[in-house]
Amino acid sequence: MTTMYLCPADGTRAPVATAPWCCPVCRGPWDLGFEAAPVPLKSLSGRLNSLWRYEEALPLAAPALSLGEGRTPLVELTPSVSAKLDFLMPTLSFKDRGAVMLAELARRLEPERVVADSSGNAGTAVAAYCARAGLPCTVFVQEATSPKKTEQIRAHGARLERVPGDREATALAARAAAGEPGTFYASHVYNPYFLHGTKTYVYELWEDLGGRLPEAIAVPVGNGTLLLGAALAIAELYGHGLIAERPALIAVQAEAVSPLAAAFHAGADELPANSGSATAPTLAEGIAIPNPPRARQILRAVRESGGTFLTVTEDQLRAAQLDLAARGLFVESTGVACWAAVGGWTGRSVVVPLCGAGAKTGLAPAR
Repeated sequence: MTTMYLCPADGTRAPVATAPWCCPVCRGPWDLGFEAAPVPLKSLSGRLNSLWRYEEALPLAAPALSLGEGRTPLVELTPSVSAKLDFLMPTLSFKDRGAVMLAELARRLEPERVVADSSGNAGTAVAAYCARAGLPCTVFVQEATSPKKTEQIRAHGARLERVPGDREATALAARAAAGEPGTFYASHVYNPYFLHGTKTYVYELWEDLGGRLPEAIAVPVGNGTLLLGAALAIAELYGHGLIAERPALIAVQAEAVSPLAAAFHAGADELPANSGSATAPTLAEGIAIPNPPRARQILRAVRESGGTFLTVTEDQLRAAQLDLAARGLFVESTGVACWAAVGGWTGRSVVVPLCGAGAKTGLAPAR
């Protein structure tokens, strides 16, 4: 079957090579018409030590662009909670999983330029992989983005565009640039290849645990790219009979910006039309997304898994960052959200991602 873009809202289809960056009918994000084949667990030991080892499950085939991303350690923190150390990726965040897929797709499509927007980590990852691919790249960020993240973006040779206002204003500026001829929009939200990269997080858990998954997987949620990737992988593994049960997805948001948690607990299938774009200040800047374009898909994925949404306060984020540092793990304040939410759990086995390195933001300031 030819891999195509599919609109989950209205069924529009488009060829990957010539499609606009979003559905031309409803302006929503694309899904991917792609059927993964079973990954043979017993054959993995001799393969590439990167996420490309799961080639049967990926919509792009190796040989491909790589910085050695993936295969991050899984470390037990308590008898019930383990952490996957995705802050040890090449650009120090889990976003490398999706960025390598977008950059490889762009390399094959040969655009004149690549454009991305980000709260910091996705832009850094896209900039790094575009540098590896020799592709000119522009990254749009909001003015309040951590200086350490913007320095990293510039270091990779990308052009940096600072946008006044919040995360939504940044996305709108990038989308305007994405409409220019010869431009590839490396959107970690709208382009589904990113989700097929983040799903390798769960494939690695499955491999690390010898062909099984924990009872629950906790995921920080802003635009939901890691959660939706996890849901994709779980569906593929279960559909191929490679796991006997599906884990619950525990979605975590900052209390200060938690539109999805509010909708979930209200029993809604999507965000209200008047949800707006304003955000309150939060240490978890990477998940401070007031109106995620894939909201309906995120809410459905959590419900279908038997999971739930949890929220964490600013004080809990600060305490979780210090607690992990005391355990030898220096993680940025967004990346500690899941540990803040479930670190005290007992009984049920759960894995949390530590998504970004503390060097990107420093310690959260005391109030």
